[in-house]
Amino acid sequence: MDTRQLKTLVAIASYRTFAKAAEVVGLTPSAVSQQIQALESELSVKIFERRSRPPSLTAEGYQVLELAKEILHLEENAITSLKGQKIAGTIRIGTVRTSALNLLPQAVVVMHDRYPALKINLRVGFSSLMIADVAAGRLDAAVVAEHVSLPPQLKWSPFLHEPLWIIAPETVTERDAIHLLGSYPFVRFTTNVPLANLIDTEISRLGVVTLDVAEIDTIGAIVSCVRQGLGVSVVPHTAIQSPEASTLVKLPFGTPQITRRIGIVERLNAPRGEVINRLHALLARLCGEYGVAKE
Repeated sequence: MDTRQLKTLVAIASYRTFAKAAEVVGLTPSAVSQQIQALESELSVKIFERRSRPPSLTAEGYQVLELAKEILHLEENAITSLKGQKIAGTIRIGTVRTSALNLLPQAVVVMHDRYPALKINLRVGFSSLMIADVAAGRLDAAVVAEHVSLPPQLKWSPFLHEPLWIIAPETVTERDAIHLLGSYPFVRFTTNVPLANLIDTEISRLGVVTLDVAEIDTIGAIVSCVRQGLGVSVVPHTAIQSPEASTLVKLPFGTPQITRRIGIVERLNAPRGEVINRLHALLARLCGEYGVAKE
């Protein structure tokens, strides 16, 4: 299998036509068509449905495309490593939505500025899927909250250990945390992530019955609703660092105050380990007083 054929396939999938892909890879349209035909012949599969305009990938074609991306990524990493260019090439990072609010985009911008030869691809999803993709090699690393268990081929290193806060509109004068949670409309964080479970578990332990007024699946939207006076809620420290959130009333959540940890999960002896280490150090620094250095 010729990697030039695979690059052509990825170009076609990205630009939707054989003609545009030909311009990108520096070939004629007929040469592009010949490469795809040769790849189909070698693999004994039909990659494109040519009766449609533009040609569309078949079910087998999608599988070949994913395989092509994996092979090209491995090739790029191998070349980068052999040349000693540790901070170059492409690294694929997954993240859960709660941590993607502000920390990771800030870190990506800084990494781009420091290492112009490094390309970072981000994917946002649920932590369980991100962990599975790291284990399978579809991602180089993922930013996820602390998990009870991980596959044996993975390791997790925290870069953030932050407290959780009850937040309320600036007009609220109540300062008793339990009374606040049980007496005011409550904006509940509802999604299948560890943070939501952590909040619900502590509310239950405190014996509080909340007066739910809304169920929202993103922390940023919750902070906005509280600012507008819809109710009170519980959020992590990083969610209330913007100037717009400075007027909110904050009370410690839990007795003692509940905290959560977020870190980077990666494979043992990860091929992009040096890049991941630098990303971890940067994230820890951006977290300020709650940052955690990698051991």
